[in-house]
Amino acid sequence: MNRKIKSTLGLVALLAFILIAGGIFVFVVQKGKVKSRTLKLNQLNAQALNQETLNKKYLDVQRRVSVIDSALAARKYNVPKDIDQIHFYNFVNDKSANFVGLSMVNVEYAEKKTDKEFTYYEYKLTGTADYNDLFKLIYSIEESRELKKIKQISFSNQVVTDDSKIPNFMVNFTLVADVYFTNTTKYITENSFENNLETSTVYDAFFPLIRNDIPPNIDNLLEVQGAKLLAIIPEGAFLADVKGDTFLLTEGDPVYLGYLTRIDTQNNKVTFILNKGGIIEKINLQLEPEYIQKSISK
Repeated sequence: MNRKIKSTLGLVALLAFILIAGGIFVFVVQKGKVKSRTLKLNQLNAQALNQETLNKKYLDVQRRVSVIDSALAARKYNVPKDIDQIHFYNFVNDKSANFVGLSMVNVEYAEKKTDKEFTYYEYKLTGTADYNDLFKLIYSIEESRELKKIKQISFSNQVVTDDSKIPNFMVNFTLVADVYFTNTTKYITENSFENNLETSTVYDAFFPLIRNDIPPNIDNLLEVQGAKLLAIIPEGAFLADVKGDTFLLTEGDPVYLGYLTRIDTQNNKVTFILNKGGIIEKINLQLEPEYIQKSISK
């Protein structure tokens, strides 16, 4: 047998071996795996076409979403998604709508910055406001559910006179506020609502204890300084001021800078409490003897 025939027979034998080995692998080894995969695929297809199974999965996912949303809604602060610059302007306008007449606030957009995975707008707020109005504005910014933070703040006092020449003790302020937002939805909730931003009246730390400016008597009340007690009658006390104008007052009635606090019929006198620019003064007016005699004679 020559060499060429030997080589041909060797190649035929090798090819036969490959075919036999491949057949064993495909029809013996792979057959079990293919059968297992086919069974699994048929099960998945059956589940996908099962409406009841799909509904159960949907309800399960919905419950999980509700749990996550409830957890987000329970937080005091949330970071909103993709707000525009005008959003904070509207917020400030809404909170300053009920400020007193002399209060005013200006809002100026500064720049857009990034803090880790959050973005925020920076604003500069300036103006003059009543102390309680300013307190409400600061409280609203800090306690708002949509995250806002005051970075810098400065105050100074100012006396402003209104049209009636009454001095009003105001506060000049400058503050820098950051308004946070994000471009993802993992910090937001569908049940979003604003926190309670109502505040009670607080003590004005800028109101002077002693003031040089005393409001004018625009209501034409009795000016106790220089007044005379003319008579004490069942209806109250009859008094006259330095200009000769007469007033009939009872306990608790207002007078210029204060109130009539007591009518003492036994000792024929009346008592006033006056607030003269922060200085509290108690003044008694005694019924003069000549008027006592007139009252007795009557």
